Amino acid sequence: MSDFVGLKVFAPATVANVAVGYDILGFAISGPGDEIKIGYGKTPGLKIRAIHGAQNRLPKDINKNTAGVSAQALLKHLGKEDMAIEMDIYKKMPFASGMGSSAASAVAGAFAVNEFLGCPLSKRELLPFVLKGEEAADGAYHADNVGPSLMGGIVLIRNNREHDIVKLPVPNGIYAVVIHPNISVLTAESRSILSDTVSMDQMIEQSGNLAAFVAGLYRSDLELIRRSLKDVIIEPQRAKLIPHFYDLKDIAYKNEALGFSISGAGPSLFALCQNSLIAENVAKNCHAHLKSKGIESQFYISEINKEGAVKL
Repeated sequence: MSDFVGLKVFAPATVANVAVGYDILGFAISGPGDEIKIGYGKTPGLKIRAIHGAQNRLPKDINKNTAGVSAQALLKHLGKEDMAIEMDIYKKMPFASGMGSSAASAVAGAFAVNEFLGCPLSKRELLPFVLKGEEAADGAYHADNVGPSLMGGIVLIRNNREHDIVKLPVPNGIYAVVIHPNISVLTAESRSILSDTVSMDQMIEQSGNLAAFVAGLYRSDLELIRRSLKDVIIEPQRAKLIPHFYDLKDIAYKNEALGFSISGAGPSLFALCQNSLIAENVAKNCHAHLKSKGIESQFYISEINKEGAVKL
């Protein structure tokens, strides 16, 4: 397939929920993500030629693949669904990881088409199409992964259906750690165990933490961020799905992390740290603890990715 001539794009992995913002907060990281190479095809319509790094676990059918769904939705919107286009997908992140794997594909698909056609839409205008791709993956219409993967930075979703998202400021020096233990946690299971109700006290505490976290970002107040990154609703219900979760959380705080919780639906975990040295200590000590318990893991350390999807 070396004869394939086209342009290439990248969409980064993400951390959703960010402890206090279930389905409404997310941020992008650097390193892992998805690449798509896109070019002219030989026959009318959009086709996925090849998927690399997926161990044959993803469909090439454009109606079932998240990248294909988002790309096709954009082409239909632009009146170019019969245009001969082919794409290769390069998966460069773990599956079912809680790092927005399906979202990165959805973002890369629509973003690649938009770049290939000369950018008829802005990044923000691509949001409805990448959301269609994400919805095809898990049936949920929420932008806490696709929003930051597309736009970069830390993103707050005021309303998913209205595509009303806000990019929040990122304090200088903040680093993210994402730890991916080699265990399986299915998103469907992770969602199914959640209660449909919360108490008034929980709602008040979580609302205060969310509001204070956003205020801390605007003020670059790291101590306020540290006090605010406490999930009293979702984390207590999901922690049991991740072995040694509270041990790892204790390790993170002993190493001076600002906050530590579950990334998306898990099993990945994340920490926010005030500098790279603390981030390295958190990552290495959590990795060592998991290994001592017989669980292999990978970790990623990066500043918050402020760019989101990019043309390579």
